[in-house]
Amino acid sequence: MRLQQIAQHADDLDRAADFYTVLLESLPTARFDPPGLLFFDLEGVRLLLDRNAPSSLIYLEVENVHETLERLGALADVVSHPHVIFHHDDDTLGPVDHDEWHAFIKDSEGNTVGLISFQRP
Repeated sequence: MRLQQIAQHADDLDRAADFYTVLLESLPTARFDPPGLLFFDLEGVRLLLDRNAPSSLIYLEVENVHETLERLGALADVVSHPHVIFHHDDDTLGPVDHDEWHAFIKDSEGNTVGLISFQRP
């Protein structure tokens, strides 16, 4: 079994497209309006921004949470600044001998998005 698609609420597809294009560093893969659907490809998993979807808490792995926040600038409101939540002594949940960094932001549509990166201490 494999995760195929995640849906996230978006009132304004143009605004959401601008935000997620910067965050994901890629363009949308498809748009159907009506009914109000915008898709991005996350390495084979579809991110669907949908006017009728509920808000979800999604976590996206980024190369570096600090650099991602800098790139987003004023596009995102920071809910929780970057911080280490865990050190991986084994590979159960992440790469061995790496710290797991998290930051949380509000996207252009008011949804909370978690950003995760793995860095050597």
